[in-house]
Amino acid sequence: MNPAQLNELRAQQRQQLQTLQTQQQEVRQQAVVGRLNQPSRNQLQTVPQLASRIAPETARQGRFAGAFAARNAQARTEALPNWSAWRLRRRAAFVAWAGAVFWPYAYTDMFYYAFWPNAYDDGYWAYAYDDFLDGTYWAYGNPYAAYAYAGPNPEAAGLGGGRGRGRVTGARGEFAAACDQTANIANWPFGQIETSVEPTPDQQALLNNLKAAANRAAGVLKASCPTSFPLTPPGRLQAMTGRLEATLAALDIVRPPLGQFYDSLTDEQKARFNAIGPEPGREGRPARASESGPRGANACGGSKPGLIDLPIEQIEAAVRPVNAQRQAFDRLSDASSSAIDALESACPDTVAQTPVGRLDAMHDRLAAMVRAAKTLQPALNGFYASLNNEQKAAFNTLGRDTQRPG
Repeated sequence: MNPAQLNELRAQQRQQLQTLQTQQQEVRQQAVVGRLNQPSRNQLQTVPQLASRIAPETARQGRFAGAFAARNAQARTEALPNWSAWRLRRRAAFVAWAGAVFWPYAYTDMFYYAFWPNAYDDGYWAYAYDDFLDGTYWAYGNPYAAYAYAGPNPEAAGLGGGRGRGRVTGARGEFAAACDQTANIANWPFGQIETSVEPTPDQQALLNNLKAAANRAAGVLKASCPTSFPLTPPGRLQAMTGRLEATLAALDIVRPPLGQFYDSLTDEQKARFNAIGPEPGREGRPARASESGPRGANACGGSKPGLIDLPIEQIEAAVRPVNAQRQAFDRLSDASSSAIDALESACPDTVAQTPVGRLDAMHDRLAAMVRAAKTLQPALNGFYASLNNEQKAAFNTLGRDTQRPG
């Protein structure tokens, strides 16, 4: 589907959605508008949610990682970060959230994925795109995407009013410590590299430059560790943007010395270097055609109802925007579509053949995620600011009471 056809399809979907919204507004206007001016907690709970207009199967497939859902659904429910997965001879997953920390393993992922991408899930970056967008809207993970990794769970942090109450201070301290530990130069296999490639004096100097750069990059990522848990959609997006910008800055620090060192190696040294990577076992197979070949374009082309229309539909169902809020709501819908366009500009449909090429692709994808975040943030802030307290509470916990499909 070419861009013009895609835009036409999206325009038709938006028109259909607006028509349905108008019809529903006429039916419930008198009953709902008065209550939403000053709704009580009990009133909010008694208002039924709108029936989903998007089939769950459509929602699951209309995502960047939809092509990988069939074979990775089970693996994603048991997703493990890099070191934990490799110890079990499994490939590592993209881990979106660990407590209050978005992309907690970015520091090591950017090195290991660049040199040993087969140690990671097929569609790693497609999942990164999906989880980034899900993390903005769904406080507890997107319940309609069975293969989606769990989102930032406030209750796990002791902030949801459940059994975790009373553990807020300790939880925040644990999150900060975990974030700090992941950005540790000891997590890079410099000892293995030296032993394997036996660098010459000139190469050792380049490796020392890389060690110094890795240490500076760690400092940048540590500075981005959160001091509080993001409980609101604007807060989550802001937290994710900060981590993405820090990761992009860290990559800019390590990319030049990393490329210089690798390029200085002989073919024999490069072969030995490549051999020291993680060995996930049978699942550590080369990337399949669906990721590295032409069919991978399916991750980029086509509409994304699971990432655009579904959350907008569910936000409307939970928040019930009144007429005065409708313009801000429409801007949020349009911004979501524009954010998808930004991500598609650096689509994760191929795996570069060289470490330097993979670093450059990683840079492009991180930059696209930052652009998407900055496209979405003003519209999200504006819509959220227009809501009353009851509406904000409903938006903050979107997905909490919805069961995942079996």
